[in-house]
Amino acid sequence: QVQLVESGGGLVQAGDSLRLSCAASGRTFSSYDMGWFRQAPGKEREFVSAITSSGGSIYYADYADSVKGRFTISKDDAKNTVYLQMNSLKPEDTAIYYCAARPTAFYFARTRYEYDYWGQGTQVTVSS
Repeated sequence: QVQLVESGGGLVQAGDSLRLSCAASGRTFSSYDMGWFRQAPGKEREFVSAITSSGGSIYYADYADSVKGRFTISKDDAKNTVYLQMNSLKPEDTAIYYCAARPTAFYFARTRYEYDYWGQGTQVTVSS
């Protein structure tokens, strides 16, 4: 069982930056793939970014086209935490952001159904 707790959301202006954190419980964090999703009012939950490894200490990242070049995902196994650095924020980035986890499968998971564990979400609001 893995418990996930997101933090770092808030209200910012267009062009600003935020860093979201997702702290995980458990002692096998290094063996989990992690993902970030977001859900805007009236919309489906959508993929934002994912991170996986090849089994060693090298991690690979995947991004939705809408955030590529602006967002960066990273994973700190020593702190049991995954981060989402969000730069050049736009009003359309406004949503509740969720982190998700699943046992490592060594490929990127872009659908919510591939993840087993979810956090409660953190609100990100970007004003124009």
